[in-house]
Amino acid sequence: MQQVPALKIDGITLSQSLAIIHYLEDTRPNPRLLPQDPKKRAQVRMISDHIASGIQPLQNLSVLKQMGERKTEWAQKCIASGFQALEQVLQQTAGRYCVGDEVSMADLCLVPQVANAERFSVDLGPYPTITRINKALLELEAFKVSHPSRQPDTPAELRA
Repeated sequence: MQQVPALKIDGITLSQSLAIIHYLEDTRPNPRLLPQDPKKRAQVRMISDHIASGIQPLQNLSVLKQMGERKTEWAQKCIASGFQALEQVLQQTAGRYCVGDEVSMADLCLVPQVANAERFSVDLGPYPTITRINKALLELEAFKVSHPSRQPDTPAELRA
């Protein structure tokens, strides 16, 4: 589909965020990205799917190009709608992070989506849980260095 992310690893090329994360969890399970507890594991998967399947695809570059001059308005609407539902879920599942106090796959999905929200000037005021979790995650070195604004292929106007 000529989309990112893609990861060349162990002699294969994988695409799609969740497939990559699941492969890393299966082959390099330290640190764990999915909790051992089945209920928490299901919550992590639900939140990850909500972001990766329910919010993010609606503001892919291919979709935004079709929206033309209305792309910012479209992205804001899609993100706000998704964040309204996500905020309600996180109010039930969050500790320090999306599900409890351990970083999980859900957190890996959240940070880039918040970065996209900021890119499209979405008002994050109505989403205090999302904002709090994102801030806590950005205190961690792994999230600082992997932030979308710090990647080599990030357009100059979006770089940190």
